[in-house]
Amino acid sequence: MKLRGAAFDWLLGAFVLAAVACLGAQLGRAQSKVYERNFSQSKAAVDKALKNLPASGRLPTLDGFAQAGDHPLDRYERGYYQSTVQVSATASGGAIVRVSTKVTAWYSDPSASRSGYQLLTSNGRLEADFLDQLAEQLGGSAPVSPAASTPEAAQPADSGQPAISAPMPRFPDTRGTFSSSLSQSLDREAGSPPAQKNPVVDDTNALQAEAASLEEVLKNLGHPRNLVAVKKSGTPVVATPSLTAKALFMASAHDEFEMLDFNADWVHVRISGLSRGWIWRNSLEMPDSVPDIDAPAGAAPVPTAAELFHVVRQETAPFPGDWTALRGKTVKIISVQKIDEAEKGAGPQMKLEFAKAVFDKNYEELAPKAQEVGGIVLIFDSADGGMIAAALPVLAQWKAGTLSDAGLWHQCFFDPPETFDSTAASGSQ
Repeated sequence: MKLRGAAFDWLLGAFVLAAVACLGAQLGRAQSKVYERNFSQSKAAVDKALKNLPASGRLPTLDGFAQAGDHPLDRYERGYYQSTVQVSATASGGAIVRVSTKVTAWYSDPSASRSGYQLLTSNGRLEADFLDQLAEQLGGSAPVSPAASTPEAAQPADSGQPAISAPMPRFPDTRGTFSSSLSQSLDREAGSPPAQKNPVVDDTNALQAEAASLEEVLKNLGHPRNLVAVKKSGTPVVATPSLTAKALFMASAHDEFEMLDFNADWVHVRISGLSRGWIWRNSLEMPDSVPDIDAPAGAAPVPTAAELFHVVRQETAPFPGDWTALRGKTVKIISVQKIDEAEKGAGPQMKLEFAKAVFDKNYEELAPKAQEVGGIVLIFDSADGGMIAAALPVLAQWKAGTLSDAGLWHQCFFDPPETFDSTAASGSQ
């Protein structure tokens, strides 16, 4: 039986009041604070330096960047930040810079209807990193005053300039409906007028209309053109452009990073603030503006790895090196030679491609013998040869798709490493 008359009106009014109270509480908790720092340089110099600094981007993790609220941070994913910057001149000819940051992330609730993007409170690290980068851009010689924080509403009245705010990165539109708190916040960021509230006839229709409106706003927001996306989970972000470099952390599939520079093999990315790292180029989806590295027009076709190398001998024997993962274990040793010793295209990249094919072919045979054979070793028998060794447990992760090609190489043994990576430092893992 449907509720009618006064009873229905009373219940509907109570529902609306509860929703408004809930929304107000969430926005109050997510209110950002302003961090400020004094610089001796002029306002014009500071404004110029700010053009070189990103004010928004993807967060690799929320831990260390946002404060936990009603839910633990590990229930959130796909964190983004957006900083708003204000610059005002001081009486001494310098400038004072004020920064506030909003953090948004997707909250996954056991009940799908409660999931959605939510606003989180920055813990101040992003603001401090931004001010440190600005000091670096200005030459690092500016005297710094202690950071101060005030409610977001307490913005300087004499700055004479509007706040500098980068567009919010566009969120994926495949997650379903979004929270009403984020909808109102993004409407303000996009400069759209508040939606006119019509009399509520059906609360379900109202929620659907709100979701459609928010998705339209998100689609219209600009997406940075210098972002690279990770293809597969288990991709290492390393400290230097080398297959044997220290891994800072393992990135997940679809993680996005700002691209600073790139070459044929590596991409230099910003992790957060002043933190930098390198990612194997083949592990990334590159921006459309970056052309693929093709052979010059009119050049002869590049031979495949299978056309450059061939297996000449296979045996099972103790591991012929000093590596913890295979020390004292029995391994399958595969000797490889160039088909044509004069071929100049059989460089590090082609050796790695051939090694992948050999690992893939031999793993199926050795997987049932994991108690007897600990791994696979390739020995390139030539003047510029070398050795690659991989343990079977690592190959199992790679074959299962939980470890990328770059992740595989960072868990292999190379001797000598520079034979397989021209940028590698001496030593191996």
